[in-house]
Amino acid sequence: MDFFSIISEDRIKKAYKEKEFENLPGYGKPLPFDDLASVPEDIRMAYRVLKNAGYTEEDNQLKKEMLTIEELIRKCEDPDEKQKLQKKLNEKMLRFNSMMAKRGKNTNSSLFKNYDQKISKKMF
Repeated sequence: MDFFSIISEDRIKKAYKEKEFENLPGYGKPLPFDDLASVPEDIRMAYRVLKNAGYTEEDNQLKKEMLTIEELIRKCEDPDEKQKLQKKLNEKMLRFNSMMAKRGKNTNSSLFKNYDQKISKKMF
């Protein structure tokens, strides 16, 4: 055990003896189910950080779909097909923006879009 672990353990024991944990909300109740229990332990913290930041699996799925459609549009040569893909992309973007707006995130700013694109490139 390192020095900080020893200090932490001592403080926890002292707080327990002084009954500082008894007035905490949820004292004596079972812990809530961890929805990330199925995620491997070595990446669980990263998922939790993303979740706390407001990103969900649905967000990631929508982002992947939008990136795929954008790639198809770049490679498409048929104007009718390109127009259908653009319509599909617009629908996905509208859905994504409405999800972000519900969470209070402004997705229309150019700063957000630039940052969002950088994150998407690294994640996908």
